[in-house]
Amino acid sequence: MKYQTEFESLLGQHAEHEATPQLAVLCLSGSLGGLELNSLKFAGWMQERGWRITFFAPPATPLAKLSEEWFVPMEILAVRRGLKLPLTAWALKEQLERLHIEVLVVTQNKDLALATLVKTLMGGRLRVIYQQHMQLGRPKRSLVHTLRFRLVDAWLTPLPGLAQEVARLTRFETQRLHIVPLGLPLEQFAAPTRTTAQARQELDLPEHGRLLGILGRLDAGKGQAFVIEVLHHLRTQLNHDASLLIMGESTRNEGEAYYEQLKQQVVRLGLQDRVHFRGFRANPSVFYKAIDVFVLASENETYGMVTLEAMAAGVPVVATATGGTVELVQHGKTGLLYLRGDVAACARAVRRCSDEPAPTRARVELAQLERWRYSHHRQCALTEDIIRALSPVPAAAAPALPRLKLPIAINAAFSKVAAGGQKPLILRHS
Repeated sequence: MKYQTEFESLLGQHAEHEATPQLAVLCLSGSLGGLELNSLKFAGWMQERGWRITFFAPPATPLAKLSEEWFVPMEILAVRRGLKLPLTAWALKEQLERLHIEVLVVTQNKDLALATLVKTLMGGRLRVIYQQHMQLGRPKRSLVHTLRFRLVDAWLTPLPGLAQEVARLTRFETQRLHIVPLGLPLEQFAAPTRTTAQARQELDLPEHGRLLGILGRLDAGKGQAFVIEVLHHLRTQLNHDASLLIMGESTRNEGEAYYEQLKQQVVRLGLQDRVHFRGFRANPSVFYKAIDVFVLASENETYGMVTLEAMAAGVPVVATATGGTVELVQHGKTGLLYLRGDVAACARAVRRCSDEPAPTRARVELAQLERWRYSHHRQCALTEDIIRALSPVPAAAAPALPRLKLPIAINAAFSKVAAGGQKPLILRHS
């Protein structure tokens, strides 16, 4: 009897796993920035947690290459927009049906038109989840946007401020709007695997001296030119001896004009020996270990994953008070903020990090205490709860394949603990 009960229990578990929907992540971008990397990382994390994942990317792109290097199952989808969008939609529909995929996570706003069209072609036999990475920018309350958003089953937004923006700028039903912070692998930044001297040696940097750092693609909106001006101000106006590490590369297919402009700026200010350019690295932990202060200079950062990485790595943060950064960084408590474009204010904040070691250390320690909110485990657990809460796909859909492994029992518990004993953070009508 005992063995029969255990056998029936295992059969029940097997049936439950077979009923688990198959998951796909769609990111049809030809570039490689924070959004693209976060999309692919999310797919990999969900795969590690036992989900059968398929990542859709355009052919011959950095995303497609990285997907293969990271062993994330991938399908190639040629991008045809405008009048040819229905052709792309039909191709994606056939791929989803062949793979028995029932849930599609979309990470680019411009891919929502494709995803909702595919859902229509599949007769509603698809659940569409939009994982928001960028601000809306302008109102999207037109009839076209409203009808499109009605086909989105869940909208995941990373910050309360962005959720309020969605409620204000769209007609999306707030009961399907969920706050799910984008996560990062905290363990990657927790225990140091190298000393500062080793990190600088690995990056071929001067071993001694104060070093500022800015990380991200080389783009005017990211503010590398601004930080070079900050460095010049520090050295000439505040008598603060420091150098600067700029890590990142130009956006694919957009040329090297901005990079050349930055190099000319460095020469004009006489900072050739003080500014160091280094290329993109998939694992940025060595960057944070090498620097003394992290500077975020983006004109309007929606979320700021690099800010969270710096905080998790125990690096003092000086950031622009714009966008989602004001929600991630508590001024004077977990970092220092300055008004956009104020070179002198940014320089003074950087100087404070060196001149006031005790308050700086306190801010770093508090930031590290708060980092659990942005764990990738929490992001995945909250997302899993939302997927399971969606109405089931109609019976006409093809049966799903079993998951790769048993679910991790701690997922649900972690979700409740991380949310302070509450269910996933969901906005409801008052």
